[in-house]
Amino acid sequence: MRIRSVTIGVSVSYPPIAGLSQTLELFQHQARIRFTEAGLEVQTVRLATQPFPAILSGQGPDQATPLAQALEERCRAQGVDYVSIGPARAVRPEDDLAYIEVVPEIIRRTESVFVSVLVASRDSGISLEGIAKAAEAIVEIAHSTPDGFGNLRLAVLANCEPGSPFFPAAYHRGSDPCFSIATEAADLAVTGFSGATSLGEARASLRGLIEQKGRIIGEVGKTLEDDFGLRFGGIDFSLAPFPERARSIGHGIEALGVDAFGGSGTLFGVALIKRAIEEAEFPGCGFSGVMLPVLEDETLARRSAEGLFGLDSLLLYSTVCGTGLDTIPLPGHVTVEELSAILLDVATLSLVVDKPLTARLMPIPGKQAGERTEFDFPFFANARILDVRARGASTIFDGNAVVRW
Repeated sequence: MRIRSVTIGVSVSYPPIAGLSQTLELFQHQARIRFTEAGLEVQTVRLATQPFPAILSGQGPDQATPLAQALEERCRAQGVDYVSIGPARAVRPEDDLAYIEVVPEIIRRTESVFVSVLVASRDSGISLEGIAKAAEAIVEIAHSTPDGFGNLRLAVLANCEPGSPFFPAAYHRGSDPCFSIATEAADLAVTGFSGATSLGEARASLRGLIEQKGRIIGEVGKTLEDDFGLRFGGIDFSLAPFPERARSIGHGIEALGVDAFGGSGTLFGVALIKRAIEEAEFPGCGFSGVMLPVLEDETLARRSAEGLFGLDSLLLYSTVCGTGLDTIPLPGHVTVEELSAILLDVATLSLVVDKPLTARLMPIPGKQAGERTEFDFPFFANARILDVRARGASTIFDGNAVVRW
């Protein structure tokens, strides 16, 4: 198991305050050292701010790209790998949708900045206008960044609160700085299930491994909290994968006894893993669920090529694991209307089952459904382009702005 991210949450002003630099530099350096000494490799250190429209309340959306560039430069100088500037919100009457319109420019003019769009919440319902604007941004990014790769840094959020350390969903709330841990722990399912003689043994084994690693992270987190005065916000123990078989959540589910990920029984496997995470004792935060990113998991990529699952399957699994549609390769010709309908289903599901869900959709220019992606990226496993059925829900969006749930 590795630590995917030590994510620092801070509130910043515009322009970003100078005092931010020293705090980031000292903390990130010690975090890497201490977790590594405890036997846990730190893949990245990241920064998450409050939603960028709040930072720019006195400036407006025209300053969003300069803000993102300034934060990127500051973080790069201080050894922080990535920064999330939080969501453009579309769930309150006062939310300015012009902030969604500048998202493609932010992505094009930065390299390590992540951003999101919040389109649904328990209190406000679903913003159809926000969904349509988000879909427009996805299409623009797909056709204005190489191979549509910029959409890796954009997520559409539904029912997501602050405090998750996973990008692109991460954002901060409040004046006090904090930090939390995102795990890359799919290999725990592979280890816990391999050789187990019963489902009960497999579940108990995974739970024990999570608790063991959780204790180590918690102990190191407490020393960092004491020494730096940053509140330890907890661990998001989502079993995120890495694109090799030993670290594949799909392989873990198959090790449990499912013949092939995507076949019947997959829902059971996902639910059992989620239950083991819920039963484990550790200081939790964020999703703490089962992540199924198609382009980041070797087994999911391979099973996609066999046609064993599609968007509907992944949405079904989201009902029991709570993460959503992640790094989903789609045909390059997908329309705003088709993407809007997909996002509407994600938002609806998030409110019906009352859990946070995200969508990171990646149309690939020049590619058709059934063809294979051709990314040259060490954190991706190339997969089959999933079909979108070429049907949307245009009349739902015509003349409607918000759906109260």
